Amino acid sequence: MLGAFYADGQGVPRDYTQAVVWYRKAAEQDIIIAQRCLGSSYAQGEGVPQDYTQAAFWYRKAADQGDAPAQRGLGNLYDDGHGVPQDHKQAAVWWRKAAEQGDAIAQVALGLSYALGQGVPQDYAEAYFWLDLAASGKLEYGKPEDAAKLPDVSKIRDETASHLTSTVLLQTQERARKWFEDHPSKPQ
Repeated sequence: MLGAFYADGQGVPRDYTQAVVWYRKAAEQDIIIAQRCLGSSYAQGEGVPQDYTQAAFWYRKAADQGDAPAQRGLGNLYDDGHGVPQDHKQAAVWWRKAAEQGDAIAQVALGLSYALGQGVPQDYAEAYFWLDLAASGKLEYGKPEDAAKLPDVSKIRDETASHLTSTVLLQTQERARKWFEDHPSKPQ
């Protein structure tokens, strides 16, 4: 928490270098959120020189323990080939793990992967499903400003729907409705 206070400038002057010091102390004690934050610090070059290899290392430690934002971050690194070999299939694997936990940004990335057939077989119904979940506006992980980073998901989802028959579209919408029943929103 002290690392987060330094990163956000809450109660102390904003100091990314001090944030990294405290993130590292906690990350080395297997605190998942600290591992993710340290990975993010390396990915963004905040408080440390930008180092995608270190970002991948710390994201993977948190991602392997089920942390959705770290899974998304690791997927992004695989997608871009930063710190790891570029591998769209691996990107989709990590995005799916995060998307299944309700990470809207990962849902968008996975939906776009299916729409483009990048790392996964092209499948407009699957693309629509993930984009529909993301378009619901229920951001399970991240800050409200993260939603501003998303493209116009509703527009992309609706464009994807044009590739579906009305029967498949209804089935996919029902699947999304069922997903929300099975995955109630977590309190923010």
